[in-house]
Amino acid sequence: MSILIRNGRIIDPSLDIDAEGDILIEKGKVAQIGGQIEAKAARLIDAGGKIVAPGLVDMHTHLREPGREGVETIETALSAAVRGGFTTVSAMPNTDPPCDSASAARFLIDRAREVRLANLLPVGTITKKRKGAEMSEMAELKEAGCPAVTDDGDPVADTVLMRRAMEYASMVDMLVISHCEDKALVSGGVMHEGYWSTVLGLAPIPAEAESTIVERDIRLAELAGARLHIAHLSAAASVEAVRQAKKRGVKVTAEVTPHHFSLTDEDVKTFDTNMKVNPPLRSAEDVKAVKKGLKDGTIDAIATDHAPHLVNEKEKEFDYAPFGMIGLETALSLSVMNLIDGGHLDWPGLIRKLSVNPAEILKCGRGTLKEGAPADIVIIDPEKEWMYTRDSIRSKSSNSPFIGHKMKAAVTDVIVGGRVVSS
Repeated sequence: MSILIRNGRIIDPSLDIDAEGDILIEKGKVAQIGGQIEAKAARLIDAGGKIVAPGLVDMHTHLREPGREGVETIETALSAAVRGGFTTVSAMPNTDPPCDSASAARFLIDRAREVRLANLLPVGTITKKRKGAEMSEMAELKEAGCPAVTDDGDPVADTVLMRRAMEYASMVDMLVISHCEDKALVSGGVMHEGYWSTVLGLAPIPAEAESTIVERDIRLAELAGARLHIAHLSAAASVEAVRQAKKRGVKVTAEVTPHHFSLTDEDVKTFDTNMKVNPPLRSAEDVKAVKKGLKDGTIDAIATDHAPHLVNEKEKEFDYAPFGMIGLETALSLSVMNLIDGGHLDWPGLIRKLSVNPAEILKCGRGTLKEGAPADIVIIDPEKEWMYTRDSIRSKSSNSPFIGHKMKAAVTDVIVGGRVVSS
C-alpha cells in the first residue's frame, strides 16, 4: 500500500531539510519527498501542524529476552519502542544466555520479524558469556547481523583483552560499545558520591569510577584505531575526556540517557528506587556539563538504556534494589522538555541526536528520509501534552520515576518499512 503524508514539517538533518511538504511511500521505501505530491490511490495521513522525521533509533535497550521474559519480552519492548517513536532498537547482550554467538543473534532478529513492530539490531558480546576472559567470535557475530559488541552491564576489566578486542573489532569493522565502570571504585555504592550521598547516608559511587575507564578506553581505541562508543555517559570529566579525544581525531562517540539530563542526585532524597540507575544520577554540575556536551556536539546520541525490572524487585530498600529504569516511551518528551524548551537544542538538533547520529554510528542504513531509503518515519505533535500513567505503559514493567508526570510532545504515527505500526 502507498502512503502519502501531507502538510507536515519535514525535519531530516541527514538531508539538511526543515520545511513543510509531503512524503510519498511506495513498496516500503521513501519514493518522493518535499513539495506537494499527488498520489490518487495512496492512504492519506494529514500531518498538518506536526513534525515528520526519520524514525528514532535507540542505541541502548535491554529487552530481557531470552531469559527474563517475565520482566520484558521482545514483543512488549518493541511495542513500547514504537509508542515512543523508535523504529529501530539495539538489543544489549546481557541476557540469559548472552548474545555471544551467531545463533543467539539470529534468534533475536527472527523474533523481531515475527513481532513486526520495530527493527531490532542485536549487539554481540565482547567476551564469551560476558565473563571478561575470552574474546567472542566477532566475525561470526558481524555476519549474523550484529553491528557492534559490548559487555554492557559490566566493563572489560582486563586492559590487554580490551585492547585486543578493539584491534579485532577494527579489523571486521565493528563498533565497540564501552560500559565504563571501575568496579573497585564502585565498591558497593548505590548513588553518586557528593553532598546528597552524605546527607542520605547511602553508599557513594565517585564520578571517577566512570571517567577513569572512559579515559582508559579512549586511549586504547586511539592505540588500536578502533571505533569506540561510550555508553550512558554521565560525568563532567567523562564529557571533557570525549571532547578532547575528538579534537585529537580519536574515533569516539558517546551517548547520554534522558534520565541523566532530566534528574540529579538530589532527586534520590525521595528514596524512590526507580531513581537507582547505573551510572547513578549525577550532580547538577554534571548535568550542566552533559547538556553543554549535547549542544556543542561532544555527545552524539541520546539513548534510553531501557532497563525493565519487576515491581517486587524495585520494592526493596534502596541498597538492595536493582539498578535501572524503563525509558522507551518517555525519551522523546523528556528530551523536548529538558533540551528544546531549555534552549540547548532545536528540533533538527534533537532529531540528529535521536535518529540520524545513532543510525550513522551503527551503520544500519536508517535515520534518513532520502528517496529509496526504508520508510521508517515518526510523526510528532510537538505541543501536545499527555499524562504518563501506569495503565498506559506498553512495557511489561513499570519501573519509572516519571509515572504521573505531564509530558509534552506526543508521537501520533509510526511507520516502519512502509507499514503503519502505531497511531
